[in-house]
Amino acid sequence: MDGMHDLGGKQGFGRVAYPSRPHEETWEPLVRALSAFALKSHIHNMDEFRHAIERMAPRHYINAPYYERHLTAVATLLVEKGVIAREELESHVNGGFPLAGFIGPGRQAAPPQTFEIGDRVRVRNEYVPGHHRMPGYIRGKVGVVVGISPRYPFPDSAGHGVQAPMEPTCDVRFRSRDLWPDSCDDALNHVGVFWSYLEKLEST
Repeated sequence: MDGMHDLGGKQGFGRVAYPSRPHEETWEPLVRALSAFALKSHIHNMDEFRHAIERMAPRHYINAPYYERHLTAVATLLVEKGVIAREELESHVNGGFPLAGFIGPGRQAAPPQTFEIGDRVRVRNEYVPGHHRMPGYIRGKVGVVVGISPRYPFPDSAGHGVQAPMEPTCDVRFRSRDLWPDSCDDALNHVGVFWSYLEKLEST
């Protein structure tokens, strides 16, 4: 999903503003507790939670502090899962409660493939609707597999409440100048990339 949340490698947002207050607001621990309870109770999974944040209206997302995004996501999922009606939720706050936007269909993983450490790979240059875990700045870029993780639910399915196949990720090493030509120092960047986002290249 291409949205306001995918800011990796983007310019022009100015300096990061750090909050000056030393303590949490009183409602923030309650949001953390509610989110943890919903996850532990299997009301929703972590990818559904991430996708609910991604579905926030762009203006709301960019202006909302961290825990307001979490609250919006949890409230949205509780309404979508039938735990609470929107009308009941709004009765508790005496007014409107902004929820995240409509959720569309997910997608299944690519046909099975395997990778090994040392493989040269290219990230698929694809734009898909809905939730995924592929940062926009690595689309179409070439890197080298330097590690392989255990299997996890494929996020493009799990984020939509669809039965998700289990799939590893590759720790892919990219050259920074391949990612951001003429606008960075020479360095190495590592990104965890699900197998379905990759295609193997012939060794050179």
